[in-house]
Amino acid sequence: MGATLQIKDKSESGKSIKISPFRKDIRKTTPHKHNNYFEILYLSQGSGSHFIDSRKFDVTPPVMYFIRKDQVHYWDLESEPEGFVVIIKKAFIEESLDSELKSLFTQVSRESCVYVKDNGTLSMLFELLTATNRKDGKYAFHMTEGLLKALLALVLEDVKPFTGKAEITSNLYQSFLSLLSAEQTVKNKVHYYAEQLSTSPQNLNAACRKAVNQSAEDVLSEFIISEAKRLLLYTGNTIAEISFLLDFNDPSHFVKYFKRKTEQTPLSFRKNG
Repeated sequence: MGATLQIKDKSESGKSIKISPFRKDIRKTTPHKHNNYFEILYLSQGSGSHFIDSRKFDVTPPVMYFIRKDQVHYWDLESEPEGFVVIIKKAFIEESLDSELKSLFTQVSRESCVYVKDNGTLSMLFELLTATNRKDGKYAFHMTEGLLKALLALVLEDVKPFTGKAEITSNLYQSFLSLLSAEQTVKNKVHYYAEQLSTSPQNLNAACRKAVNQSAEDVLSEFIISEAKRLLLYTGNTIAEISFLLDFNDPSHFVKYFKRKTEQTPLSFRKNG
């Protein structure tokens, strides 16, 4: 898939943020990623599946998805979707002087899928954002900031992250993924998660092999690299701080690990982001 992976760009030239209705004709898409922006997707109608990296999410509206730069995703929808798409470039976050908005953005970047409660208010906020995004006046940016801040705060207030619902996975493997997502502190040790799940590293490894044909170490490594990329792109933490957050005692070890997995250093990844 890597050799033929599509890179799509739905942003508008000269604009650091774009809000528009979700295309109703979308049903199935090929795996692709977006190199230049963070994407928020909200569906108030529709059914089917949405795949983000190696995880499958049921489309059960109202639902929101958050696609980080470099993540691969694709759709397999069974009915006509309705909703909104928000595309946020790095320049928008850099231009904003609202530290609380940046904090909310950092928090929401941890999530992949959130089954939301408040359908009516969310739809209203998206409609207002869409209308405001068409404006070019002196205060248009500030209006967009305020509406986006309200939107993210509303989502995070009652956040219900995806807890595991995959087609061909074992309960142990899915519990492993849920534990990785739920824990505030990452541990770079398979045996730690095996202990938390009351099993052995061998059993956890077998469950991962059966579910996705990967070792438990590979699943953990993918999560660590994904979390490292999120922290590099969406927080102001130093490389050393990120290494400690990801359970590396020596920052140089983290740099070597990241480079071995991604073929670039954390610093170059951050600069090119």
